[in-house]
Amino acid sequence: MTAPWEKAVLFLLVAILGGQAIVVDSVPYDYSASTECLAQPLKPQYGGGMIVNPQFDKDLDGWVSFGKDIHRVSKSGNKYAVALDKSTPHHSISQKVKLEKDKMYTFSAWFQADKGTADVRAAVKTPDGFVIAGQIGVNASCWSMLKGGLTVKTSGDADIFFESNTTSEIWIDNVSLQGFTKEEWRSHHNDTVHKERKLTAKIKVSDKKGKPLAGANVTVTPLRMGFPFGNAISQHILKNPAYQKWFASRFTHTTFENEMKWYSTEYTEGHEGYTVADDMLEFANKSGVHVRGHNVFWNDQSAQMKWVEKLTKEELQKAVTKRIKSVVPRYKGRVIHWDVNNENVHFNFYETKLGPDASTKIYQAVHEIDPNVILFMNDFNTLEQLGDSNAAPHKYLRKFRQIRAGLPKNAKMGIGLESHFEVPNIPYMRAVLDQFATTGSPIWLTEVDVAGTDATQAGYLEEILREGYSHPAVKGIVMWASWSPKGCYRMCLTDNDFKNHPVGDLVDSLIKEWKTHAEGTTASDGSIQATLSSGDYEVKVNHPSSDAPTVHQIKVDPKSNEHEVTHH
Repeated sequence: MTAPWEKAVLFLLVAILGGQAIVVDSVPYDYSASTECLAQPLKPQYGGGMIVNPQFDKDLDGWVSFGKDIHRVSKSGNKYAVALDKSTPHHSISQKVKLEKDKMYTFSAWFQADKGTADVRAAVKTPDGFVIAGQIGVNASCWSMLKGGLTVKTSGDADIFFESNTTSEIWIDNVSLQGFTKEEWRSHHNDTVHKERKLTAKIKVSDKKGKPLAGANVTVTPLRMGFPFGNAISQHILKNPAYQKWFASRFTHTTFENEMKWYSTEYTEGHEGYTVADDMLEFANKSGVHVRGHNVFWNDQSAQMKWVEKLTKEELQKAVTKRIKSVVPRYKGRVIHWDVNNENVHFNFYETKLGPDASTKIYQAVHEIDPNVILFMNDFNTLEQLGDSNAAPHKYLRKFRQIRAGLPKNAKMGIGLESHFEVPNIPYMRAVLDQFATTGSPIWLTEVDVAGTDATQAGYLEEILREGYSHPAVKGIVMWASWSPKGCYRMCLTDNDFKNHPVGDLVDSLIKEWKTHAEGTTASDGSIQATLSSGDYEVKVNHPSSDAPTVHQIKVDPKSNEHEVTHH
């Protein structure tokens, strides 16, 4: 039987070119990934795609050796390549491919070390230099899947090869490289948005006697998005009605920039103050905006107060316990998430002071007080920067699983990806999300921003937000563009008069696009069906039997997609 990714399908891509539709041959994107270490590697995605001899069934045909690389067959009959005598990190095998500037490339391969552990990177030598496609940690007991992606600046010949931080053998198998045009990539967005973000809603209209009302004109207008989409805020919002109006009319979720952090609520030992955070939470609640708690602790040494740095181990443990018992009960049931020990992939202040299991114990303590809140491990560069080896996806997952293993089964953990981008590598972004989806935990993009000028920011931000919104595993997005009269962290959506910059216009256009409208006439059973995104809607009903319309409000989500309304 032909695998789904081995069979070409037709995506209907409609372009406004003389009113004609363009039909493009393509393959569907394979969202699958493996983050488990397996006894045998899985078959190559897309049958290897552009790669010649991807399973090494024909010795090393199609591949070029840097050294004494060989071909082996395991006892089970699996064939694979072996990189031997690795005098330099890049000594392995390579294959020449032709890459195109305007294409998105997804890459995957399987690796194993002959002894110990190793970090392996897939690299591509292009006319413009070297590009990293992905990285993975491997060991000697089983096969691990590297899934990544890349784009190139210039079309032409390129060489794919593999690097590792060991001189020992590295085993390679089931390599795949598949290219997609931008139109095909966008078709993936459209397909998953339709499947994951929209549903069929049924609205049934009855007259005042409870009988089905046929021939009624029904208009469904969106009031509020159901998909969590938000932006950070700071205390500057509290005394600025223009800021409040601008923010509340757009967003459903927020994160406080600094106001809940320990250094904001107890800068001086023993002097706690929550007034600002409380007032911001009150504003959010009145505006119907959900709040992510940020944060209980920050694992960065530079983020600690001087009095905290001076504490002994015993004193610090008491202070940590006191902080947890102060902030978590105060906001229990009022925040939907906690970034528990912020950036604890990169930093280790509490582990250094309190022991290697410090983060796990902190997560446990927060869960005990608020068992319903989702505990997030929030960090940067895992999604946005391949050059940061500390934040590689496999290292994030290793820490995530270590903490989750120490929590009760009913504890809820979430994956927080800060997403502070420079130039986004969108195929890599999708590949990382595919990997994290294997955990079954909710994934949020928690602090999205883009460096650069307004012109580049808007284009890059659109790519990032569309990729996040369309990915099946992403459950929410919050941007890190809190307004300040002195300027924003890296990205401002508006000027000081709350007139949008290009990035603000982009955000508004996406919000408008992601909301759905519907209208129709009820059938003989008094009902209409409509394809809607989840969210809050106004339903207006007109009928010839009445001079005035009736107006209702409904909430559409997977648990509530059938509604009955009465027209008087």
